[in-house]
Amino acid sequence: MVVVMKQGAQQKEIDKLVAQFQLQGLRVGITNGVDCTILGLVGDTSSLDMDKISMNQNIERVMRVSEPYKRANRKFHPEDTVVKAGSAHIGGGSFAVIAGPCSVESEAQIIEVARDVQTSGAALLRGGAFKPRTSPYSFQGMGVEGLDLLLEAKAATGMPIVTELMSPKHCQLFEDKVDVIQIGARNMQNFDLLKEVGKLSKPVLLKRGLSNSYEEWIMSAEYIMSEGNENIILCERGVRTFETYTRNTLDLSAIPAVKRMSHLPIVVDPSHAAGMYWMVEPLALAAVAAGADGLLIEVHNDPPHAKCDGQQSLTPEHFDRLMGKVTALVDLVGKTMVK
Repeated sequence: MVVVMKQGAQQKEIDKLVAQFQLQGLRVGITNGVDCTILGLVGDTSSLDMDKISMNQNIERVMRVSEPYKRANRKFHPEDTVVKAGSAHIGGGSFAVIAGPCSVESEAQIIEVARDVQTSGAALLRGGAFKPRTSPYSFQGMGVEGLDLLLEAKAATGMPIVTELMSPKHCQLFEDKVDVIQIGARNMQNFDLLKEVGKLSKPVLLKRGLSNSYEEWIMSAEYIMSEGNENIILCERGVRTFETYTRNTLDLSAIPAVKRMSHLPIVVDPSHAAGMYWMVEPLALAAVAAGADGLLIEVHNDPPHAKCDGQQSLTPEHFDRLMGKVTALVDLVGKTMVK
């Protein structure tokens, strides 16, 4: 249920209402907007009398929320959420590009790529230290050593780092070392992991699952938010369809649809969607035009010899050319590029 307060409602009256709702066993989320305050009631609201609540002179209107997701619902939070990731901001008109290799392979590699993508205008550095792979015989990442190399790249460039968390046992390690915690597509519905991440303070980049609906995706964000962490960035990375030409099928419809459903920012990963480097540029530009709040792009200094996903990685030179087009298009759609 959503309770919209009248413009100019006194804080003491708002506090009184919040206390009343809490006495009835409800959790109350408070959103202070530009023109009004919104109370989001989470819990069993079936016994609440909407007409009786509406009689309060400080209340503008009361609405029931039919969707199962509450905190992530735009009805609870009409204004776009802006997530701060290190020195960068994502959402609310700010556009950020996250770039770097699929996996950290060496100190020289990650620092070289970090410097290249930063020069081209990327705001955050991505790199996999722990890698979920379909085959148990594939390169699984450098683990903790990879995290330390990401920190060296951060020290060399000042760029916030984004990397994937796979196990609850590493939560504190990521809380201490990482700027943005990525939850990969395969773990989107790993609910025990989501709940543990919800107890952390770091922003979370939540990738859509291989075959999940918008509602299931947002419900996964709700799991994280229900534990207290509301700094979530959604990431569309393509879904599994009957088409086999591309690695996945990029769902551009997700951008306007999810923005209508939720206030959380959404970025797009064209690299994993296509699986082919030459398709990354057109898909990235399409995502900007469709209203995305950012891009997640794989860049490698030597794609033919990459330990994973070299076929979908851009060279630093190709990435630099793409960034020129992205910057121009971001300006055209009225957003501000974060550097």
